[in-house]
Amino acid sequence: MDIRNIAIIAHVDHGKTTLVDQLLKQSGAYREHQAVVERALDRNDLERERGITILAKCASVVWHETRINIVDTPGHADFGGEVERILNMVDGALVLVDAAEGVLPQTKFVVGKALARGLRPIVVVNKIDRQDARADEVHEEIFDLFAALGATDDQLDFPMLYASGRQGWATETLDGPRKDLAPLFDLVLRHVPAPVLDAEAPFAMVASILEYDNYLGRVLTGRVEQGRARLNMPVKVLRQDGSVVETGRLTKLLGFRGLDRVTVEEAEAGDIVAVAGLSEATIPDTVGAPELAGPLVAIPVDPPTLAMTFRVNDGPLAGREGKKVTSRQIRDRLLRESEGNVAIRITESQESEAFEVAGRGELQLGVLIEQMRREGFELTIGRPRVLTRTNAETGEREEPMEEVLIDVDEPYTGVVVEKISRRKGELRDMRPSGGGKVRLTFNMPSRGLIGYHGEFLTDTRGTGVMNRLFAGYGPWKGAMEGRRNGSLISTEPGEAIHYALFYIQERGTLFVNPGDKVYVGLILGEHSRESDLEVNPIKEKKLTNIRAAGKDDAMLLIPPRRMSLEQAIAYIEDDELVEVTPGAVRLRKRYLDPHQRKRLERRDAETVS
Repeated sequence: MDIRNIAIIAHVDHGKTTLVDQLLKQSGAYREHQAVVERALDRNDLERERGITILAKCASVVWHETRINIVDTPGHADFGGEVERILNMVDGALVLVDAAEGVLPQTKFVVGKALARGLRPIVVVNKIDRQDARADEVHEEIFDLFAALGATDDQLDFPMLYASGRQGWATETLDGPRKDLAPLFDLVLRHVPAPVLDAEAPFAMVASILEYDNYLGRVLTGRVEQGRARLNMPVKVLRQDGSVVETGRLTKLLGFRGLDRVTVEEAEAGDIVAVAGLSEATIPDTVGAPELAGPLVAIPVDPPTLAMTFRVNDGPLAGREGKKVTSRQIRDRLLRESEGNVAIRITESQESEAFEVAGRGELQLGVLIEQMRREGFELTIGRPRVLTRTNAETGEREEPMEEVLIDVDEPYTGVVVEKISRRKGELRDMRPSGGGKVRLTFNMPSRGLIGYHGEFLTDTRGTGVMNRLFAGYGPWKGAMEGRRNGSLISTEPGEAIHYALFYIQERGTLFVNPGDKVYVGLILGEHSRESDLEVNPIKEKKLTNIRAAGKDDAMLLIPPRRMSLEQAIAYIEDDELVEVTPGAVRLRKRYLDPHQRKRLERRDAETVS
């Protein structure tokens, strides 16, 4: 059977997974009357809750006697490592672009990677049924993008379709028949080349995706680059330096059929398969026949730009909500994550029982923390910090920079420009985008964006849309203003009391409710001034024999400000931590003892003077 391997790449929320749903449905991958959930490839709980793709996944359809292996990729920049690996497995790509939003930063990132691999993408202008669709302008934007990224003449001559993934149709012209996705299937067969590989050479494949299965153990997915894979055949695993990691057998050989993985006896060069039976192999090792001379080339992944410190939970409430609390358990889990996620790097911290976790961005590391929390881990997280480097030629300190694209209503343009300028951002472009909105393009340090997203949504009344993309390294921009307000810090352990919180709320914004567990050093809220303030949240009303009717009824509490995990991580300062447990996300001071904090403050003041 002929084979075509394609990846679906796009900016976040441009409709990749929804389009895959329709491709599966219309190709006959589902049985008649089979119950199918929406976004079937987003199987992970977090993917379903957040409405984003986090992990790349494979599916397969058959169209006119040709098997089309489809790889759905994440659209968020933080998961770019997944996209880079996947492009090594395919011979073509569908680039989806929203007919209203047009080209956005992640579109630029994924298209750049595809063009650099020599792929000739098919462009699909999706969501053409939107009322604010602007198909012709978007077509021009895409052409300009390809040209700016150095596309060859062949790549610039890209075929284009107009489609609605949700409604399940594609057409070659705007006024063409809006019937089904047959034009897209046919275009894939015509435009995407079949893999041209040596079927007679010794078997070899590069591991591109690593998963864990309760029954099969480690499952490695990749494309058979040469030869044939057979069930139970002996294999060896080679690292990029040519060293042999292990030898074993392919106890399971799985092919993709629709959404399912099914056991196959043999897979030929060009097919995408999953293999099991190896205990040490990881990404991007080469799995090959015993006679294979050396490893296959694997394209390196861009390095991480942001790091956080993961520590054991040493607070007074440690061990009450989670079952996995030791540094050994945390280390094992992080090392397992780094094996399957090549964009994450784990190192031992200088502090005891702590680990440095480096990744692409706050969202990627936030997703890892949320997954660990749901698995029963307790840990504390330090403030995110960017990873700098020294320029080899000039000796200058450099920091990661981002291109930031913001769509905002005109009345909020001033406040956004002012806030980003304070964070060392430079306005590169400003143009109307229709409907009373303005599109702003900034170049700014990655650290300037830490903690800004929540402030941005407040400033734009929730109407602004911000997209960001790693744009390389630039000169260090110097000191940057952080959070202006101090913290309200608990001086007593116990349960917060309504009476005490009523008087504390006059001093700032609360983060806790009456009845919440508190301890010495816990952050109860945000102080209205720049300094920290220590308060007693368990103070009770002194009883007297004097009663005033209705006095207690008037003690109304303003609802507390509840933070998500990402908001909490972005909010904290260097001397604060986020305590993460299966039941709660709390903010606390790094050093709980107030006397120790004062000693360190005095020492820091003496050092500065």
